[in-house]
Amino acid sequence: MQYTNGYPRHIEQSRYECLLFDVDDTLYPLSSGLSAKCTKNIQEYMVNKLGIKESKVQKMCSQLYKDYGTTMAGLHALGYEFDDDDYHSFVHGTLPYEYLKPDLVLRSLLHGLPISKVIFSNANEAHVAEVVGRLGLEDCFDDVICFESLNPKTQTSTDTHPESHNGSIGSSSRKSPIVCKPFENAFQQAFKMANINPHKTLFFDDNIRNIQTAKDMGLSTVLVGSSQRKRGVDYALESIHHIKEVVPELRQIIVSTSKY
Repeated sequence: MQYTNGYPRHIEQSRYECLLFDVDDTLYPLSSGLSAKCTKNIQEYMVNKLGIKESKVQKMCSQLYKDYGTTMAGLHALGYEFDDDDYHSFVHGTLPYEYLKPDLVLRSLLHGLPISKVIFSNANEAHVAEVVGRLGLEDCFDDVICFESLNPKTQTSTDTHPESHNGSIGSSSRKSPIVCKPFENAFQQAFKMANINPHKTLFFDDNIRNIQTAKDMGLSTVLVGSSQRKRGVDYALESIHHIKEVVPELRQIIVSTSKY
């Protein structure tokens, strides 16, 4: 039998060359509580650091996320001036990371796949590193694309076009002043940075908007955290642990690899 990179050559001919993963609520479940605490911290930042009325922040936070991809991007779009590092430090600084435990099942699954594996997250580098470290997955990925990757220092906040602070937010088609999912430019940058062929890539994310953009750009998609198929969703699974049960191509790779 012929081998390539230590694996039987037929395995290298899989439909996929790359697995592209979101982090939050994808590599770990929503039930961990991190996302709820993160949302609370964002709202506290808006009140304590930006002086927004507490009665407005919940609705405003949700609408900005919808319109601009992230609340942070929306705040910049409305003209609020703040340091991105300070924002990330405040929002992620008190997250209950201790709720995340080493995930030996996921680690085994990832190491059993002879395919490039890349992280693609809107979060900042420190947060991604903390999460991946807590899960025990530090050596499972070939590349990490995150906030700093997509938004070099010279391109953040200073290039925005401020809008009114009156809390009025327009349609969801507004362009985000920060490069982030679910917008196509974020995916395009990710493809270039990690040398990704979207037509041979499987994308895992818990956000349906991110999934739908990915599908429109040629990726195969897996919605994580739900069993319901929607537009743009090729596969849906309740947990990232169900990869091999839901995606036949990956199951075959895992089984074939385990024989050698």
